[in-house]
Amino acid sequence: MRESWCRMFMTVTMAVTLVGCSTVTITQQGRRKLTSTPTYEKKQSFFLWGLAGERWIDTREVCGGNEPKQMQTQFTFVDGLLNFITLGIYAPRTAKVWCE
Repeated sequence: MRESWCRMFMTVTMAVTLVGCSTVTITQQGRRKLTSTPTYEKKQSFFLWGLAGERWIDTREVCGGNEPKQMQTQFTFVDGLLNFITLGIYAPRTAKVWCE
């Protein structure tokens, strides 16, 4: 009984350790990072640890001709968990855009 609990604890610890979060934010020079609700947000699919799959976001279309204030891509805990469960075959990311 104790041995199975120990294995489960080790597995959960490894999963939490391997499933990290990251964020890349692009803003105009001199502007602070925005924390408000983005104008556009979409989960995008990548494969093979993020090596396969290419996604483009047309900010002119998303912002209706206005300038984007900030762009961001996130690898959330849920994204990391899905990546871990599928052994890297499916590696989603979340894209966000803030418009003027």
